[in-house]
Amino acid sequence: MMTNGVVHANIFGIKDWVTPYKIAVLALLYEMSTTKPMALLDRRRLNKLILPLQQMLLAYNKLSFSQVYKLYKSLQQYCRRGNQPELSALPAEDMELTSNEDPSADHIDKVELDTPSLHQSELRSDESRGPLSQKQAEYFLARQAYLLKNDENKAMSPAKLQDELNNILKFNPDFAEAHYLSYLNSMRVQDIYISTHSLLHYFDRLILSGGEGKSNGDEGYGRSLRYAVLNLATLHCRFGHYQQADLALQEAIRIAQEANDHVCLQHCLYLASLGIQSLVQQGAKQGMPANKLLDALRGTDIMHWKQSLSELIEISLAQTTSIWRMYGKSTMARQQAQLLLNMNSLEPVNFSVQQNNTEAFAVALCHLAELHAEQGLYAVVSDIMKHLKQQFPPHTQHAKLWMLCDLKIQFEKAMNDGKYHLAEPHVTAISALNSTEGLYRKAQLLKALNQTTEASKILQQLQQQCEKSKNTEMIIRVMLASAELHWDSSGFATALPLLLQALALSRQHNLQSLTSETLLHLAFTQLMLGIPEQALVLVQDVLESVLAHGSLIDKGRALLLAARCQMALAGAAAQEHRLTAVELAVHTLDEAAVYFSQLDCKERMRDIHYLQARLHHTLGNISQRNKCAMLFRLLDQELPSSGMTVVNRL
Repeated sequence: MMTNGVVHANIFGIKDWVTPYKIAVLALLYEMSTTKPMALLDRRRLNKLILPLQQMLLAYNKLSFSQVYKLYKSLQQYCRRGNQPELSALPAEDMELTSNEDPSADHIDKVELDTPSLHQSELRSDESRGPLSQKQAEYFLARQAYLLKNDENKAMSPAKLQDELNNILKFNPDFAEAHYLSYLNSMRVQDIYISTHSLLHYFDRLILSGGEGKSNGDEGYGRSLRYAVLNLATLHCRFGHYQQADLALQEAIRIAQEANDHVCLQHCLYLASLGIQSLVQQGAKQGMPANKLLDALRGTDIMHWKQSLSELIEISLAQTTSIWRMYGKSTMARQQAQLLLNMNSLEPVNFSVQQNNTEAFAVALCHLAELHAEQGLYAVVSDIMKHLKQQFPPHTQHAKLWMLCDLKIQFEKAMNDGKYHLAEPHVTAISALNSTEGLYRKAQLLKALNQTTEASKILQQLQQQCEKSKNTEMIIRVMLASAELHWDSSGFATALPLLLQALALSRQHNLQSLTSETLLHLAFTQLMLGIPEQALVLVQDVLESVLAHGSLIDKGRALLLAARCQMALAGAAAQEHRLTAVELAVHTLDEAAVYFSQLDCKERMRDIHYLQARLHHTLGNISQRNKCAMLFRLLDQELPSSGMTVVNRL
């Protein structure tokens, strides 16, 4: 069995091997003990150290004549090549320790490498590979299993590790723990076939061999069966097969209760907590009230802290961070992420590894990177990404998280800067990691390039996919993008049904940020339809929420829209109130310019300078008008014409 990712040394029926290397070591030790005078204490220490090699001697006595001859030939070849510079490339032929007279012993007659260092074994080719000794295999499995759990960065890559495991299982297919490590390794690359295959083989070997016996006061067969079902439930949960996972978990609980196995029931409780967290995630997507979801998480967190289940605490904090971000509460999301990153692990850590390499930490760091990017703090984002790349290299299983996060940040930055030629390659890369996000970004890019027909087709395709997967958040974003296409094609009035439907969905699912964005779209539509009073009321209703939790681009857009509503109202105001209304609009534009300038959003700044020049002209501020007009002209010459002006976009 495995506890905390470490294989317990319970190796049954393991075969060890006689190799030329070990024979040479014995010869060296013999020469040392016979030619060099040694003190009695030193001799005792030496005898104690070489005691395991005396078992290699017992096996030698059991070899047949043909096997001894083959060993002699391989030892002779080993000694002749001993002076070559690359010692690890020497061929060696191993003889099975437990072999008696075996007429089919010819299958051992293969050329293989024998390396004293375990980590050098990954350099060997299939044609020259031989079996590891028992202690080498034990250490290899324990070390790699521990690193997979605590510091995947230091573990072997999935391909190399699987290669080593295949080599171990080639010489001893009943090595149960090797099958379990193969299961863990396959989970890294989301290979459901090999992971299921390896997990079932692990418990088949464990049960059939009687490896657990009754030494621990429990029936080995039944105990293995309980843990087999429990691990199968974990496997199904990992791949999103929640119904199968629930059935397997119920079966594991039933047989654990029958056997009065409190340890297994505790592990079932672990899985039950994961199930609750999964249900909370599904409930958030399906529009359950936020207070019920957070109460459910709080109830499980109390149990996690009592039981010192640090992994579940970390998962809960990461999930709470994601939920707050989905609801549009960026301040609460930052607080939960910082709480996770500053939490001391409750588990002891060995092998000089860090504990901040779990999926929960990767999720929290990605959220922080996106939150900082929304505020224009790209230097901080660069530092966070640098740490993520060091902690989660591309070959690790959680690297996909920061890759997608980094690409989305780069895409948004390029779009805000109006550099659409830089955003295009990011769309392809995003699609490779997440097809849904890739399609949405592609539609955004096509819309910005005025390719409305192609953008509309992609949005229709994306909406159908999201409706099947019940991705409500993306459905709302698709509706907003489709409404923007209606603004440019069929008119502003045709966008109202889509916007009202998006508003109902966002309120039903407690998505405050999307609710605010939808209301801004409605306000802009009303402004374009000639009712600026209602538009300004809507903007003022959401302005506080946007300024408190929104990104810089959202804050700037909201203030710019408010200024445009104020300009429209100033034009219809009485003469004695008109100048005051225009001055208020100028002040609002100045506030919007602060946010756009922090993002270096030149397209938006061009719009700001255009409106400022018009307002200063109305007020009679000639110097300010000329300054703003000059800034507008410089940006207009620098930026390519996108066909979208301040008149027809939010």
